[in-house]
Amino acid sequence: MQQPGTFTIHARDGFARRASLATAHGVVQTPMFMPVGTVGSVKAVCPADLRAAGAQMILGNTYHLYLRPGDELVARRGGLHRFMGWDGPILTDSGGFQVFSLSDLRRLGEDGVEFRSHLDGSRHLFTPEKVVSIQRNLGSDVMMVLDECPPGGSNRDYAAESLALTERWAARCRAAYPAGTGDQMLFGIVQGGIFEDLREESLAGLARIGFEGYALGGLSVGEAKADMYRIMAHMGPKLPDDRPRYLMGVGTPMDILTGIECGIDMFDCVMPTRNARNGTLFTSFGKVNIKRSEFREDDRPLDPACSCYTCRTFSRAYLRHLFAAKEILSLRLNSIHNLHYFLDLAARARAAIEAGTFAEYKASVAAAYPDDRP
Repeated sequence: MQQPGTFTIHARDGFARRASLATAHGVVQTPMFMPVGTVGSVKAVCPADLRAAGAQMILGNTYHLYLRPGDELVARRGGLHRFMGWDGPILTDSGGFQVFSLSDLRRLGEDGVEFRSHLDGSRHLFTPEKVVSIQRNLGSDVMMVLDECPPGGSNRDYAAESLALTERWAARCRAAYPAGTGDQMLFGIVQGGIFEDLREESLAGLARIGFEGYALGGLSVGEAKADMYRIMAHMGPKLPDDRPRYLMGVGTPMDILTGIECGIDMFDCVMPTRNARNGTLFTSFGKVNIKRSEFREDDRPLDPACSCYTCRTFSRAYLRHLFAAKEILSLRLNSIHNLHYFLDLAARARAAIEAGTFAEYKASVAAAYPDDRP
């Protein structure tokens, strides 16, 4: 078994990389998409569905699991893998983004961030040391440092202050979990808003501290998509070449493929399951709104090119009926399909990089999603 954290690049096509990352719960192949299981569950599906769809690693959230059911309870249950019945790798977000979204309920300081629970209004303090402790209790394979995620429209002064605070917090996270401590990996998070030089400054500071992987945070938080793509293109190739690169919470098909083109290895987003629950499905020929009356008597599979359980088994007419009838099965079948699409998108990207045809593959997907661009 490879040492957790071992990162091996197998092929390149431009900046795009085909690689593998060893974890304590197995080796994952990149580029990869990680389904989001915020509270220890990917909404509407079970671990067997995730495996069948091709999931390798899933994401859990420190903020939510800390509040409910509690990280210490999870630890007493043997850790998050055992608690939720998932034997593959898990990455846990530090909770920084969730605290950012509670702007009216939180107070930032050098020590950390004090916030009120969205559940019951109780007060809590997340320090860098605390979020490491929570993630160690959860037993995730990849832990994220505590960061401050500035809004997309933040000015330069705010972005500079934010990245400096994030760097100081990152150093404290590293001190709380020194390199070589155990099988868990700790990733740093590059901030700096839409300012290229600030992003470079953030990366330089994190690289001096040293992490097992590096993430781009603070994107898709309200900035223009053109700005997001500009930062991805500028920073992706600059992230350490010998470590995994993670783009946090960014998520349309073309966002993912553009990120891969910029040298990013890991992606997550709630989009597949959230859109599934709203009746929007991703297919090889573009988005489908299954609510539309045109599908009322359509006996074709949702996507004839898809091999997922939903497409192999059910018609568009039946999927429309389930959604209109508000049947719980609709949420499951739609989610299975959308997750399969996103996971297959990454799998096909891996194959295209190996074949040296990534640009052609990206162009073929772009033709199906002409509106999914800056």
